[in-house]
Amino acid sequence: MVKKREQGTCELCGRHEVNRTEHHLTPKEKGGTFLPTAMLCIPCHKQIHALFTNEQLEQGLHTLDALHSDERMRAFLKWIRKQPPTSLPRIRKSRELRQ
Repeated sequence: MVKKREQGTCELCGRHEVNRTEHHLTPKEKGGTFLPTAMLCIPCHKQIHALFTNEQLEQGLHTLDALHSDERMRAFLKWIRKQPPTSLPRIRKSRELRQ
């Protein structure tokens, strides 16, 4: 499986000249294979999957606006926007997902 990667602006945090990966807004396992995608920097992409299950993403977090409006994601976005484009912070799964 080849992931689409390119450099540019993250569609979620807005940082410029970052390495980006393709994020399926509706998880592929939930029928999102041919649905809209977004190009996200690696930290934003990892953070989404660290905070939310595929069921949560499918049910209510399948748009960029919905992700922006989530309180936990907003806190991360506020922080990551201050980081340099080359920054690849360590991302950990939330406690809820680890249990």
